[in-house]
Amino acid sequence: MIDLMGIINLNEAEEHIGELSRSRSLASIPFAGRYRLIDFVLSNMVNSEISNVGIFIQHKYRSLVDHLRSGKDWDLARKRDGLFVLPPAYTRTPMQVHRGDVENLYSNLDYIYQSRQRYVIIAGANIVSNMDYRGILEYHKNTEADITVLYTKANCGTHDCVRSNILGLGPEGRVLSISEFKDTGGYQNMSIDMFIMKKDLLIELVNGCIARGDYDFVKHCIIKNVKRLKVYGYHHPGYVARISSLQSYFQHSMELLNPHIWKELFFKSGLIYTKVKDEAPAKYIHETEVTNSLIASGCYVEGKVENSILFRGVKVHKGAYIKNSVIMQKGNIGSGVILENVICDKDVHITANKQLKGEYSYPLVIKKGRVI
Repeated sequence: MIDLMGIINLNEAEEHIGELSRSRSLASIPFAGRYRLIDFVLSNMVNSEISNVGIFIQHKYRSLVDHLRSGKDWDLARKRDGLFVLPPAYTRTPMQVHRGDVENLYSNLDYIYQSRQRYVIIAGANIVSNMDYRGILEYHKNTEADITVLYTKANCGTHDCVRSNILGLGPEGRVLSISEFKDTGGYQNMSIDMFIMKKDLLIELVNGCIARGDYDFVKHCIIKNVKRLKVYGYHHPGYVARISSLQSYFQHSMELLNPHIWKELFFKSGLIYTKVKDEAPAKYIHETEVTNSLIASGCYVEGKVENSILFRGVKVHKGAYIKNSVIMQKGNIGSGVILENVICDKDVHITANKQLKGEYSYPLVIKKGRVI
């Protein structure tokens, strides 16, 4: 096993995802037909031989806990190490306001203290990618860095860079500055909010923040110490999708229909695992038309589907036409329905002969369980 433990820090801003995060955390938002967003970073850790993973959750975690269960689907149901779901140790009341993720890390320091690994990788759940952390740890050791920050060359004309941090790099990859994104166009060094450091340094940084009354991990533990510590950047050259808004979620969902992106994301450095559900294969009725789409198991397709993603158990009745849309689990699309640039959350029922159209840059979202 690699001498590296994983921390998945669920502190991403959720207000820009809209209806998709109303009843669930960003980490448990469905993605790519049968997965949740957290499956990608969790699978990357497992494929990198990380056997000790702690998930630091904030709120709205019922759906996430139900998805993760014991961690068996990721081979993390172990007697030693394994998967640890760590809820916040505070009770939110009008007089007790949770200010940031440092408080959550501090309240679970015992878990970090008692872990036997020497190094730690801290990541969020909103980065969709397929990468092997073993090479990154080796880079961290070779550069003798205190902190290694993962980044990608991002086209900042897309939604990915909004509310992200941009790295200013010096010779040999040394990070000279980390600043909030400013729309200057072109490609920039976008941080993907993954950090590798020694466990002892993490404990020191968290304790220092608490002593000073600081509360934001990236802002006060990383950015504030860029000049004091040796911080290096590691460039990940592969596909990276940063889910930070409804538009970026829809954009990256549609990118999965590109075979090159799909193959890299699901097979490059290892498989992506998720909660197992035993369902029959998708069923296509005579005269069904399906073009350039992802269709999950358990679907019943009798209409026309084009450039779309159907999650498990979706039913598309005769005469329905779905284009450039995402239909989540157990959606029921009635006969004669026309959907274009639409995201239907779980258990949505669109009755016969309805027409719903959004814009590609601003898709129409139907909330969970809605009947139209």
